[in-house]
Amino acid sequence: MSVPDTARLDAVELAGLVRRREVTARELTDAALARLDRVDPALHAVVARLDDQARAQADRVPTTGPLAGVPFVLKDLLSSATGTPLTSGSRLRRGNVCDHDSELVRRYREAGLVFLARSASPELGLQPVTEPEAYGPVGTPWDPARAAGGSSGGSSALVAAGVVPIANGGDGGGSLRVPASCCGVFGLKPTRARTPAGPDVGEHWHGLAQEHVLSRSVRDSAAALDATCAPEDGAPYAAPPRERPYLDEVGREPGRLRVAWTATPFLPSKVQPEAIAAVQDAARLCASLGHDVVEAAPVIDPAAFARALITVIASETASSVVLHERAIGRRRRPGELEVTTELVAMYGRAVTGEELCTALHELRMLGRLMATFHRTYDVLLTPAVAAPPPLHHALRSTGAQALAERVLARSRARAVLRLPGVLDTLAASVYDFIPWTPLANVTGAPSMSVPLYWTPAGLPLGAMFTARFGDEATLFRLAAQLEAARPWKDRRPRVHAFA
Repeated sequence: MSVPDTARLDAVELAGLVRRREVTARELTDAALARLDRVDPALHAVVARLDDQARAQADRVPTTGPLAGVPFVLKDLLSSATGTPLTSGSRLRRGNVCDHDSELVRRYREAGLVFLARSASPELGLQPVTEPEAYGPVGTPWDPARAAGGSSGGSSALVAAGVVPIANGGDGGGSLRVPASCCGVFGLKPTRARTPAGPDVGEHWHGLAQEHVLSRSVRDSAAALDATCAPEDGAPYAAPPRERPYLDEVGREPGRLRVAWTATPFLPSKVQPEAIAAVQDAARLCASLGHDVVEAAPVIDPAAFARALITVIASETASSVVLHERAIGRRRRPGELEVTTELVAMYGRAVTGEELCTALHELRMLGRLMATFHRTYDVLLTPAVAAPPPLHHALRSTGAQALAERVLARSRARAVLRLPGVLDTLAASVYDFIPWTPLANVTGAPSMSVPLYWTPAGLPLGAMFTARFGDEATLFRLAAQLEAARPWKDRRPRVHAFA
């Protein structure tokens, strides 16, 4: 097999070639960098190239690793890697270079992955689209004028475009599953604490956020989770142990699953017809595969859920801004944070301890609710997002609303944000697009977006499956069954490295 032809292979296949010495990690790296040259001008998915470091890493990569020599991309958020820039999508952290590896990155290196670049993230990972003002918007390869989703949009776009078979991402409210839907790839958010968060923090976003990968094949996601899922010393808690390697689950019969499906949003949203069509299509496919499929949903108050969620996220954002300021040794200057980030952080600083603890209590009770729900149903099926990939900047405020937000951000009059409706308006566009994904972040359950549906206009729209806490095994079995029944690997977007 020629090196260019290896671009069509998944990570498991590539690692096998490297272990058998049929190709070198350096050859795979050079070929992937050439593919990046071809597609990134159209996608704007990369914020930092690591060409020299990647080649040096490839020359010394452990060829016995489960992902030996596989080209890989690190997201510009959370994952610290020695000698690489990490800006969290913000002008505030431009020039920051990591002086150590996070535990997850250490495990990536040990598995044999080679880091080619940093992929774009929205500022502090806050938005469900990847449009950081510091770097510009990332387009989905299916239509670069439309959003790749967020916050792992850069990684997802590069996987969908054929640059790399897998790429790093994180998910605090849907940030793996949303871009997977927008780019037509596979994205699984693992169970809380399944992947390590250390050593710099005990948990991300009160446990809402987990890191993992975007991939083209189901088995690549399983192999990457096998390589990274061991318990972490010093972590505040651990995920339930797996029964066997996740790669062994891929291809195992899932059995006759009890699948509940719904298009009813859990957060305030106007769900678009394409999203309803996508989930109905997935429900029919599951029924055709022999599963028991019924329309059913947990009873959740969208407005109460939204208030509790924004209270926690805003508090975490305020804390993140303080920690970034400490890291650079000074207060932020005007304009170094985007308006939305500034407003969310302002609200977070206004939240009282009582309000934060109450919000956390309300969110944790959703975990109790879903545990009861899963006594009856093995899997909950919903759309991944409420609409196809939006045009760039479609989720941003415009006109008088945008002007008012800029004035408020400059004034830093955080008390104004507590007026009725102010924060609701700020969060409305975000929740409208992602009314289902945050539930699994709150409960800690594993959840995946599977690329089963394309709209008549040729845009992907994922089907999201969520299992009970700790049960990635069921999801990998089901995903592999769906992948075999309706293969997506040969679909080619408009922008592709070997189209």
